[in-house]
Amino acid sequence: MSLSKRSMGILCLVLAGASVAAWAEAQGPQLLDVEPFAELPAGVRYPEGLAVNPHNGEIYVGTFDARQPASARNNQLLRYAADGRLLAQRAFAVTPLTGLGYADGQVYILNFGAGKLQRIPAEFAANTPVEDLLDFPQLKPAAPAARAVANPDGSQDQIHFGSSGMPAPNGLVFASNGDLYVSDSFQGALYRIANATRCKPCALEVLSRDPLLATADSLPFGANGLAFNADQSQLYINNAGDGRLLRMRLPNGEVQVLAESLPGADGLLFHDGLLWLLANQIDQLLGLDERGLIRVRAGGFQGLTSNGAPRGLLFPASSVVLGEWMVVSNLALPLTPTEGDEWEEQVSTWNLMRVRLPQLPTKGEPDHAATP
Repeated sequence: MSLSKRSMGILCLVLAGASVAAWAEAQGPQLLDVEPFAELPAGVRYPEGLAVNPHNGEIYVGTFDARQPASARNNQLLRYAADGRLLAQRAFAVTPLTGLGYADGQVYILNFGAGKLQRIPAEFAANTPVEDLLDFPQLKPAAPAARAVANPDGSQDQIHFGSSGMPAPNGLVFASNGDLYVSDSFQGALYRIANATRCKPCALEVLSRDPLLATADSLPFGANGLAFNADQSQLYINNAGDGRLLRMRLPNGEVQVLAESLPGADGLLFHDGLLWLLANQIDQLLGLDERGLIRVRAGGFQGLTSNGAPRGLLFPASSVVLGEWMVVSNLALPLTPTEGDEWEEQVSTWNLMRVRLPQLPTKGEPDHAATP
């Protein structure tokens, strides 16, 4: 078959276009911009957990103020309108808060400082009563079994974990049937609370004490953020100290490593086919597919504004989806006892940021590689 010069030129353009498209797709993650959404009230710091009311777009923020002495703390549950206006705040005094969730007109609260699961009406005000649902227990043994680590030279290490038995409820996620799943960062555990929106009193089931849920790293938080895949057959778990994204097939499958080198893997949610993970030690929001490949990246610390608020992301902790946006909490929490070595020490105004969600390409076939 012979081709004219014109036909050859058209063919070359088509092939060049296809090559450019393939080259562009192969370059790496989409990079997204971060912009301010809202600031915390004066005197309130360390925004950690987030939840959103899907009916009106209101956003709930819990703070993790664990300063010493305890009398210096000012923990709050905040309620913001979808446009970033502060609507209400409820004091929690000395007890830091971690994970939040919305269900059936209530905000569910992991009260880290009190070791409790609590809830409060979504339209709370300053004096709205808080309801206790259950106390998280001291588990026995206090820490999971040792973890075996294979080395390249054929040897093997054994990591033994210590724990004082202090409950550390941290991340939560609701299943569609009303069951609530909770992570325990210090005791290396996953819990399930059946019918959490209706039970009273509520019963706690220990779902797993796998050694992969614990950490011996300098960041002392193991199991952290939780998320389901689309059909809720897989539970994804962040291990913050180990910088790993884990997965567990429900109801009682083996805990497996999906992705590594994610320093400070904190808040986690599943949206639009991606696992959105906040790596708090590198100040980034990452969107990973279910094979563990980073498809989207946003953030990085970009300095402080004139009023001492972070620009970009600084120790981001949690995220929620609000329409076309993802809202992120800048925890901005100093970790080391040394003075002058962390930008978090210089923050004087704490804030929430937002990222416009990208338009992601759709795939024609299901991703079978995501199934173990």
